[in-house]
Amino acid sequence: MIEYFKEIFDNKLNLNKIQDLFYPIIMILRQEKEGCLNYELQDKHVVIQTLDGEELLRIPASVFLTEAEKLLKVINENHGAFAIPQIEIFMNSIYCHSLKAKSSDKTDIKIILHDCRTKINSEMGFSIKSQLGGNSTLLNASKATNFNFKIEGVSLSDKEIADINSINHTRKKVIDRFNAIKGKGGILVFDKLDNPIFHNNLIMLDGDLPDIIANLLLEQLNSGISTLQELTKKLTKSNPLNYDMTQGLPFYMYKIKHLLTSVALGMMPASVWNGQFDANGGYLVVKKNGEILCYHFYDRNRFEDYLFSNAYLERSSTSRYEYASIIKENDGTLSFKLNFQVRLN
Repeated sequence: MIEYFKEIFDNKLNLNKIQDLFYPIIMILRQEKEGCLNYELQDKHVVIQTLDGEELLRIPASVFLTEAEKLLKVINENHGAFAIPQIEIFMNSIYCHSLKAKSSDKTDIKIILHDCRTKINSEMGFSIKSQLGGNSTLLNASKATNFNFKIEGVSLSDKEIADINSINHTRKKVIDRFNAIKGKGGILVFDKLDNPIFHNNLIMLDGDLPDIIANLLLEQLNSGISTLQELTKKLTKSNPLNYDMTQGLPFYMYKIKHLLTSVALGMMPASVWNGQFDANGGYLVVKKNGEILCYHFYDRNRFEDYLFSNAYLERSSTSRYEYASIIKENDGTLSFKLNFQVRLN
């Protein structure tokens, strides 16, 4: 059984394209201030039309390619936020004014694709993740993603609480605060999520997910490991939820993959979720060399493998969301909040 799990967890998914698997793009749909516009390739030209069929612009596709190469070159030569006036002129000329989707929308772009296997054209929503800058966020930190733990086994004075909360002098201050609590004999016991909406969204997915995530957060503090693939390996070995592992079933990996897929394509922590995916197409990943890879939800196994092998936990700022601070509750109990934030390599 150990070898079985090793084979599963050592399967690192590389971002390499499959040469003979592609999805022809029929049309790109964009919501702009002029309304919904269609971008379609016709006779080596990109034709921009309104939904009523009114042609707004016809421009050689080679111009798009040239401008895209210019944009990629400038991005790779700069850091942080910066303006690119020459590219902005071109974007305005092609009616491209909205640079990003709303933060509440998982869909960054809508595309009509042709599926060569089914011979069907389908409108799909995709989330775009870029490797050109910093690592992409899969799940943003917020008050809604706070996991609340009770500190048991120790009684701390106000001064001891203040001393632990003031530990800020190292890069590993969260781990140092955690170790300070353990050093005084305290243990963290998962109590609840601060946000009942996120709690119910997780329960709808799988009733064990709140406890599984809580154990992931604790394991990160204990081991210093951040990648979900390695943390899941740790949980599989320690089996904190006491699953029957005699048949070698990958309980933790399956549930965590299901969580990542739901977060990637539809679920928002602070919004009631009905189980439907907004980004029903999957992910478009922009590599550092400008190559675009499609992780289509039709190929769910590959999509989930991509998320699972590239996701890692990131610690949010201790100055926000009461993260990693000891809090004395009204009933005298002590709480310690850990925040659940996920990024992609």
